[in-house]
Amino acid sequence: MAALRRKFGEDYQVVNTNRATTFSAPVKKKRQRFVDKNGRCNVQHGNLGGETSRYLSDLFTTLVDLKWRWNLLIFILTYTIAWLVMASMWWIIAYIRGDLNHGHDSSYTPCVANVYNFPSAFLFFIETEATIGYGYRYITEKCPEGIILFLFQSLLGSIVDAFLIGCMFIKMSQPKKRAETLMFSQDAVISQRDGKLCLMFRVGNLRNSHMVSAQIRCKLIKSRQTPEGEFLPLDQCELDVGFGTGADQLFLVSPLTICHEINPKSPFFDLSQRSLTNEQFEIVVILEGIVETTGMTCQARTSYTEDEVLWGHRFLPVMSLEEGFFRVDYSQFHSTFEVPTPPYSVKEHEEKNSLPSPLSTPTPALTESHGARRDRVFSVDCINTSEERGRQGGTGGRLPSKLQRMSSSGKEDLQRKVLLLSSQHAEKACSTGDLPLKLQRLSSSPGPEAENRLQLKPFKVGFDPMTQSTGDLYQHSLQPTLSPAPVPMHSPLLSAGGRPEDNLPPKLRKMNADR
Repeated sequence: MAALRRKFGEDYQVVNTNRATTFSAPVKKKRQRFVDKNGRCNVQHGNLGGETSRYLSDLFTTLVDLKWRWNLLIFILTYTIAWLVMASMWWIIAYIRGDLNHGHDSSYTPCVANVYNFPSAFLFFIETEATIGYGYRYITEKCPEGIILFLFQSLLGSIVDAFLIGCMFIKMSQPKKRAETLMFSQDAVISQRDGKLCLMFRVGNLRNSHMVSAQIRCKLIKSRQTPEGEFLPLDQCELDVGFGTGADQLFLVSPLTICHEINPKSPFFDLSQRSLTNEQFEIVVILEGIVETTGMTCQARTSYTEDEVLWGHRFLPVMSLEEGFFRVDYSQFHSTFEVPTPPYSVKEHEEKNSLPSPLSTPTPALTESHGARRDRVFSVDCINTSEERGRQGGTGGRLPSKLQRMSSSGKEDLQRKVLLLSSQHAEKACSTGDLPLKLQRLSSSPGPEAENRLQLKPFKVGFDPMTQSTGDLYQHSLQPTLSPAPVPMHSPLLSAGGRPEDNLPPKLRKMNADR
């Protein structure tokens, strides 16, 4: 037991080691089986009417299918009646010819010598039929009717011998007895194998002679009702035990565990541990193969009801390695042990896995932010385009010409400030080669005029502190907004009645004069 636990782990506990303590489902009312455990089908044919004559048309098969007691009775009666009938015919010939009255007359030539009564005629027939030939009773040449009867007796005896002896030989050599040495486990189990829920049972061969071309099939017997309302009692459904992969072709040298994978194509797709107690079905297992010694086809059958299907169990191993050979311990052939198995069906498991996870579902706000992030990524070059569009379609077109020129110079100041802010962060800095040509000239020409231009603030620029490159300005909502600076009510531009250029600072007047 300790070695078994070391091999399978502490979680695998043996729950039974013999049939007396085998785990069983809750006891339910015993119901009629379609196929017994020994393979006998519980089906009787009645009300045949005039169809019984069909049995006589295949008399040989009918005799072979009969039970042994009826076969022996027919065998004895057939030979007894044949012997009595043929002995009577020999006695009748002797009676008609008058041989019975001249039995001890040496000058009389009878049909059959030394036949005086019925017992002597019966002995003559037995000696002839069994080819014993004691030599005391024999046919003479003076009896042509006896010669004809002798030929008929030989032909009839050969036919009766061939029929009855052949029937008895087939009866004795039937492969049904070979099926007695093919074993099936008492219970079927449901557990996981290779990560899939499977229905399993075990088969074994007690003889050293192999089953050639052994093949196994499974049928599910269950009553059901069609969508049209038709009730199908004992409807048969095929269970896949490896037809596509060739797993149904067995090399039955040692006990094998037959596996049926429960998938969407399986009739047990919605079977769970709880529903198993309420189901009513029967699994019929058919094992076919050719007997190696006789070359005859053998078929072994058994069945499992819902009470004989154990959920969450697995078969104990029966193979062990000895010195020079493998040993099979058939005392553990029917034993099972519990294993961790999900109690729900495969259908419920797939439906549970198909539900979307809340963590993996993208929220609308997050999706919108990602879309805005992609849409709002722009470079410094895009500032020119956006400002040009704003100047054409916005309020810039309604400003005076002087203010429009001031806004254009403010744009240059803005580009310069953006360049300076982006260059302050070394990890996000970019080269001035990607900036507009005018911005490059401003950055490369030192002097008080350039500094004055950078210090001019005719417009307010709203931006957040930059922590990334100018290409990722959107990440911190860096959307430069160019708006005219508010002009106070007491501004000279509004209060003075002279030219607007006179109210501008000297440097701006000089810049306008240069342009």
